[in-house]
Parts: sequence; structure tokens; C-alpha cells
Amino acid sequence: MLRMRSLLPPLLFTLAYAGISLGVTNSYYQLILTLVPVWAVFGLSWNLLSGYTGLISFGHAAFFGIGAYATALGQIYFDISPWLLIPVAAMLGGIAGLLIGFPTFRLQGHYFALAMLAYPLAILYVFEWLGFQEVTLPIKREAAIAYMQFSDPHIYTLLGLAIMLATIVLTQVIERSRFGMALLAIKQNEAAAEAAGINTLAWKLRAITLSGAIAAAIGGFYVQVLLVVTPQSVFGMLVSAQALTVAMFGGVGTVWGPVIGSVILIPLAEILHAEAGARIPGIQGVIFGLAIVCVILLAPEGLFWKLRDLLRKRNASKATASDTPKTAVANVTALKPAARQRAATGEVMLEVRNLSRSFGGLKAVQDVSFKLHKNEILGIIGPNGAGKTTLFNLLNGFLKPSEGEVLIDGRNMSGQRPHVICEAGIGRTFQVMRPFLRMSILDNVVVGAYVRARSDAEARKLAADAVARVGLSAVANRVAGELSTKELRLMELAARSPASPASCCSTRRLRASATAKRTRSSP
Repeated sequence: MLRMRSLLPPLLFTLAYAGISLGVTNSYYQLILTLVPVWAVFGLSWNLLSGYTGLISFGHAAFFGIGAYATALGQIYFDISPWLLIPVAAMLGGIAGLLIGFPTFRLQGHYFALAMLAYPLAILYVFEWLGFQEVTLPIKREAAIAYMQFSDPHIYTLLGLAIMLATIVLTQVIERSRFGMALLAIKQNEAAAEAAGINTLAWKLRAITLSGAIAAAIGGFYVQVLLVVTPQSVFGMLVSAQALTVAMFGGVGTVWGPVIGSVILIPLAEILHAEAGARIPGIQGVIFGLAIVCVILLAPEGLFWKLRDLLRKRNASKATASDTPKTAVANVTALKPAARQRAATGEVMLEVRNLSRSFGGLKAVQDVSFKLHKNEILGIIGPNGAGKTTLFNLLNGFLKPSEGEVLIDGRNMSGQRPHVICEAGIGRTFQVMRPFLRMSILDNVVVGAYVRARSDAEARKLAADAVARVGLSAVANRVAGELSTKELRLMELAARSPASPASCCSTRRLRASATAKRTRSSP
């Protein structure tokens, strides 16, 4: 749950903004003040998907437009109050997100971004073909409140602020929950997230469903503010660009980023459009384009992260060398030959039978069989190119075997996805470390702890115990990107070692080592 100190900043910001808006008498400036929270909410919806998962969406206007037209057409054809239609629009946006996300998440990087761009453009042409080039809402003077048609424009601003506050609080709750941790892990390293037991597809589908619902709801409110809707105004490329720009300018992957971007860019773009729009057509697009260029050059992750990093560096420079806590070294005890022999007679935790993998005519792994007993340490030895990494990828589900079986506690897990194999009890560290650089040490370990924990509190307790076990408690809140190689390795052990109750590996782990002529040979 959120603490009161986390709720206080958005609440104070909302109250201050409301106070300023109530003092404005010019109707045009009042409209701008209403549009700022509208685009802030739309940016937050984009941020929930793209900011936290790293999958850039150029097509969020699809959800925004669906909400806008659902609300408008519901009033025109069915005479339903927008107070009921906006929740319905949110449901339709969520369903659209699920339907769009399931096939599109098969793509990565710029392929995903371009595929998302196609959806609003296709819907735009459909609505134009259906004859909805311009839809005007009917005026309901006799029931203005029921149809959200207020004579005082300040009420629209207050409603927009209420929606923005609710969205900020919802985003804060998600950011501090398993949901947000999973999305941040996916963004920073999807393969490592899968290896930590995160079902990446399921969490991304949840993200786009909720993101689509929020975007559709604010689209429905946007229509009530303007009382008119056209396909270009809600499905156009500039609509998606505004959501992307306000989030990128303010800071992606953070609650305040879209709010900061909207407060700065929306008034600037609207005022310049009013003053110079006739002489410079498309001035709004120019403003958003310049904002993106400035962000790329000066603050690639947005103003929020730039300022936070500057403050962090400033605080770090004040710290003296004597204040830097020393980390303890984890104790490692090697099994003696007799102990190894006793361990080898114990319960079989992992069994590999005739495992093979071919890439065309190349046989990377051929007919490998071995057993791993309880409490046993087993090394896989071989020179560069022998197939050690391929073998590990087969064991952890990153590759599917051509032949053979991988049995975990007697269950055949061959070809299962990495998060399923992790839940079954097999975890891994990577040759090239893959930490979640923007997360703290503790949060990195919490990601792995969720596989065993049933609640956020239990996950954090298990993670704290694991961090203490490797001697990193004193620096548990440091960001992983600031750590030394030694500290990163200890952090990985905390997240995945068999000694850790927070580990997704439970009581077993297969480690690999390599012996070759060159010392850099490793799995």
C-alpha cells in the first residue's frame, strides 16, 4: 500500500493546480488548463506500457480514439449519459489492448513500434469510410449535469485533475507492486526477467490492457470537453506523438514524467498554435519535434531522470571515503571428495537424457546425459565453442532441444519457457551479468523472490534476508548501475543462489565452469 508521504506530492500538486485554474477567467486559457491533465493522463497510459516495459508504442491513439467515439456515438444513438459511457469506453479500450497486444507482442524493438502505428491509421480510415468525419455531441441544456455539459469551464478542469490524480495514484500503486517490478525487469532485460521466473508475455498483456483502458477513458472525457470529434483529432499520428512526447520529455518509466511533460509542452504548443498557427501551419508538431530533439541531445531519459541523476551525483560527491560501507564476502565451502560421493548417492534433482541441439547442419550439443543430485555441485567443462552456453540455454528454456529430455524432479520440462522452468526450481546467472541497472540491489533481489513469495511483504522480507546473507545490506538501496563487478556478482547470488530463500532456484542450481587454454573461456 502507498504511504501518506507518497500520496502527499500528487495531492499538493493537484490542489495547487486547481487553485491556479480557479483564478483564470479567460476561456481559452481555461481550456488549455483542462487539456494539460487530459494529456498527462494519456501520457501516463502510454508510460504504463512503453515507459515501464520499453516497448515503444506509436499507436496509442487507437485506444484514445476508441474511447472518444464510443462515448460520442453512445450519446448520439442511445442517449446514454457520459458518466456511464466513459467506464464502458475504458472496458472497450482494455479489450482492444488485449486483442492488439496478443499478436503484436511477438514482435520486438522497432518492428513492434511500426506494427502499433498501423492500428490507429487503419481505424481512422474505417471511421472515415463509415461517414463519421465529424461527430458533434447533442446539446442537453435540460440535463446538463447528467450529460457532463457544464456552463462553468472550471468544472472540466477539476474533473480532469481528479482523473489525473486517480491515474497517478494507480500508477504509484503499480510501480511499487509485483506488477511494476515485473514490467521494469522486462524493460531492462527481458531474458533475465524470464530467467527470474517472470511470465513476460502475461505481464505485458496486463500492461497493454490497463494502458488501453486508461487511454480510452481519457479519450471519452476529451470529447466532453470539446463536444466534437473527428477521426484525425483522435486517431491521427499527432495524437500518439503527443502521448509519446510528453512522457519522453518529462521522463519515461516514472509517475511524474508525463505530468512534467504535459505542464511544459501542452501550454507552449497551444499558445503558439493560437498566436502563429495561421502563419506557420502545424506549429504544434514542430514544438513536439523540437522537444524530442532536445531530449535526445540533453536528457535521453527525460527531465526527471536527468535531475535525479544530477542530485544523486551531487550527494555522492559529498560522501567521504570513510562513509562507504564495506561489503562482506560470502563464505564458500568446497565439497571434499567424500562429501561429493555421498551427495551423488542422494535424490536426483535434475536429469538430462540424450540432449541434442542442431542449428542447420551444425550440431552444437549432441547426446548429452548427466544427473545432478541433491546438494551436489556439478561443473560443465569445455573449451570455447564446445556448446556449454547452448547446453545451459536448453536447460533453462531459452532454446528448445532437437532431441532429448530435461527432467526436473522427474517431470519432463523440455521446451518449456524460462519462467516455467524457474518456477520448477532451476535458475541461472549469466556469463555476462544482466542486472536491472535502474533498480536498487534490494529490488533486483525482490524480482527473483516473487517466484516463491505470496505477497509483496513476503517477497521483500525474503529479499532482505538474501541480501544480508551475501553482505550487501549496508548498500541495499544503491542502484545496481553504480555497483562494482564484485557487488553485482554477490547481488546475483542473493537473487538466485540455492542458499537464499528468496531464490527462484529453491534448493538446487546447476553451475558451469570451463577449463581451456585461454583463461577467458567460460560458459
